Amino acid sequence: MDAAGAQVADECAQYAGQYQNGFITTQGGNLLCSKIIHLITNNQVKSQVSKVLHECERKMYRSVAFPAIGTGQAGQSSAKVADEMLDAIVEFTRQKSVQHLQTIKIVIFQTNMLRDFYESMKKREDTDSSTTESWLSMFKSFFWGRKQSSEKKKFMILEKKVNLITFQICGESQEKVDATESWIKNLILKELFETTISDEAIESFDETQIKILEDLPERKRVTIRFLNNLSPPQIKISGISRDVYAVSLEVQNMIQQIKSTEEQQSKAELLYNLVEWRYPGSNDSFVAFDKLTNMQLEYAKMSKKLYLNVEIKKKNYKVDLNTLKATDDQGKTINLQRVMKDEGK
Repeated sequence: MDAAGAQVADECAQYAGQYQNGFITTQGGNLLCSKIIHLITNNQVKSQVSKVLHECERKMYRSVAFPAIGTGQAGQSSAKVADEMLDAIVEFTRQKSVQHLQTIKIVIFQTNMLRDFYESMKKREDTDSSTTESWLSMFKSFFWGRKQSSEKKKFMILEKKVNLITFQICGESQEKVDATESWIKNLILKELFETTISDEAIESFDETQIKILEDLPERKRVTIRFLNNLSPPQIKISGISRDVYAVSLEVQNMIQQIKSTEEQQSKAELLYNLVEWRYPGSNDSFVAFDKLTNMQLEYAKMSKKLYLNVEIKKKNYKVDLNTLKATDDQGKTINLQRVMKDEGK
C-alpha cells in the first residue's frame, strides 16, 4: 500500500464496506499497473483466485499478477496455497469462453516457496500425462504470456511452385517402355527424402520464424508442412535429400534459439523477484532496469567483474560494479541502486 501511494489508500477508505464478491478495485497509483484488486482476507484461496480471474476476463484485462495469497500474515502453508492457486488457474484456462485474459503470473519473492509451486505443477504433469497439452506447457504459456493462434498457423503447407517436367518415352515394345519408366522413377525416389521435427517450441514460432519458413522453399527444393494442431507440434520437410538436410538444420537452429530465449527470460524473471537494479529517473526517483539488463548486472557483480557496459535512455554507460556508478561516453557519472527485495513484500 505504501508503494501504491496515498491516492490508492484514499480509494480503499472510500470503498470500505462497499465491496462485493470479496474484493474492491482501485487505480494502480504509483505501481506499474492500471488497476489493483484488493482481496478481503479469508482462507478460501482457490475461490478468491477464481473470482479475480473471472473479474479480469469480464473487464477485458489482458494480464494479471498474483502474490502467493495467504502466505504472509494469514500464515497458510505455501504448499497448500500453491495447490489451490494452480487448481483455480487450471479450471479457468479450461473454459472455452476465455478470450481476453492472456497472461497470468504468480510472483514469488521467497525462494523457499518456489519448490512448493514447482512440485504442485509437476504433480499435475505426472497425473495428467495422457492429456493432449501438458500441464507444464499450459502453465508456461500462461505465466509467460500465451500467443494467439490462428487457423492458418495450425496447418500450413509451404512449397515452391515449379513447372512440371514431362517425360515422353518411346521404345521398341511396351515392356521396354515400362522398364525405362520404372528406372526413371527409381532415380527420382533415390533423391527424395522426408523428415519430421517434433518440439513444443514450434508452437512459439512468431511471424519472423514463419517468414523464414515461407522463404526456404524459394531457396531449397523442399516442401514444408507446419502442423501446429498436433501435440507436440510438428514440422515435416520433404524434397531433395541434401536440401531437406540443410532446411532441417535451419529449423533446429530456430528451435534452439527460442528455447535459449525462453530460458533467459525465465532466469531473468526469477532473479528480478530477488534483486532490482535501478537508474536515476525524474524528480529524484529511480527507474528499474529491464529484466534482462537487471540479470546481466547481477550476474556480472556475482562473478566479481569490475565493469559492465549497459544502455540507459539510449546512451551507453560503463558501470563500475564496486561503486555502482555509471559513466557515459562524455564522462558524465550517475549513481545506480541495487535493491534486495525484502521477503514478504
